[in-house]
Amino acid sequence: MKFNAPVPKQELERRLNSFIAELENRDKNWQMVLIHNPINLYYLTGTIPDGLLVITKEQTILWVRSNYERAKKESEFENIFSMKSFRDIAEYFKEIPKSVYLEYKYSNLQWLNLLRKHLNFDEYKDILPVLQSVRVCKSEYEIECLKASGRIHAESLEQILPAFLREGVSEAELCGEVLLDLIRRGSMGSCRFENPHGEAVGGMCSFSESGVNGISFDSPDGCIGTYIPIQALGSHSRKLKKGDIVFADIACGVAGYHTDKSVTYFYGRLSEHENGDLIKKAYNVCLDIEKKAAKMLKPNAVLSDIYNFACSSVPDEFKRGFMFGKKFLGHSIGLAMDEYPPISKGFDLKIKSNEVFAIEPKIKLDKIGLVGTENTYLVSEQGGICLTGKPQPLIEII
Repeated sequence: MKFNAPVPKQELERRLNSFIAELENRDKNWQMVLIHNPINLYYLTGTIPDGLLVITKEQTILWVRSNYERAKKESEFENIFSMKSFRDIAEYFKEIPKSVYLEYKYSNLQWLNLLRKHLNFDEYKDILPVLQSVRVCKSEYEIECLKASGRIHAESLEQILPAFLREGVSEAELCGEVLLDLIRRGSMGSCRFENPHGEAVGGMCSFSESGVNGISFDSPDGCIGTYIPIQALGSHSRKLKKGDIVFADIACGVAGYHTDKSVTYFYGRLSEHENGDLIKKAYNVCLDIEKKAAKMLKPNAVLSDIYNFACSSVPDEFKRGFMFGKKFLGHSIGLAMDEYPPISKGFDLKIKSNEVFAIEPKIKLDKIGLVGTENTYLVSEQGGICLTGKPQPLIEII
């Protein structure tokens, strides 16, 4: 399979047909859908232009403001039209329905006012629940992309990262070296988030006490960051030394599809650390939770049940630091790192075959550091199939 080739036409047709069928099932009176978020544009058309995808019951057209020639070249989607402004769409359709569907999360006021200046609709509904519903189960094409990403991920974080550990390397430098290694192996070198606060920088590394610095993004990770406004990658000044916990949460991706993986190493001998037994115990709690939660990733399993199992498995001494207090254990993943739905409290949803989840149990140890593990899993009748190598014991790098 050529991962740098256009998304196959048959795959795009399947996605669009599934989307329309799901929308019909929810609202038989729908008339028009307007999509402009890059991730959803790529999912339905195989390209990411500056433009608008217009879906009606009669036709589907991708209107491109920039770059039309590139969109035509890289996409197997049939109906791609050039436009100068939304006025071209209004002139083409003549009559715009009074009610349309939009992506609520991505429709800011400036964009919405500009759109309504030319497309005279009165009200709008949220199309994201429909898109989330059809994107959650991955096709064979998507699974192949995820498997390719997972293979690269496993090689780099399990086999290569330990070789980068040396006295004096900074957190930021280590993260950069791993990201470069991933790119050399075929990773796309960036990542996307549904959450607008997500940074597309690829990941973070922390050494010991640096890892207890929580970040503003909804994540169980800890990191100082390169500067105050960049809570990612790691610190330039925090250098690795003997006796450090090394925590790394770094993304990988192929053809737009992400896998997520976190590893923890110990630089030195745990027996020589005053809290060595505590560090190992906390890590083993995370390791055990990941393995058991992965076995629960079967069709019809309830997401909140998996989360509740994880919480009940954490000893009292680690409960306060579990997941930095965040109320989830993992997340769906695909074209975005943080897809819907999460493995979380209150999400009483049954999962289906071919959904993909990252499971990431982590524990913050005050004044000591962050430990934890994470891998990406494909839901199957036998339980979660790990796409990113395997959960591994806490390894000492001596």
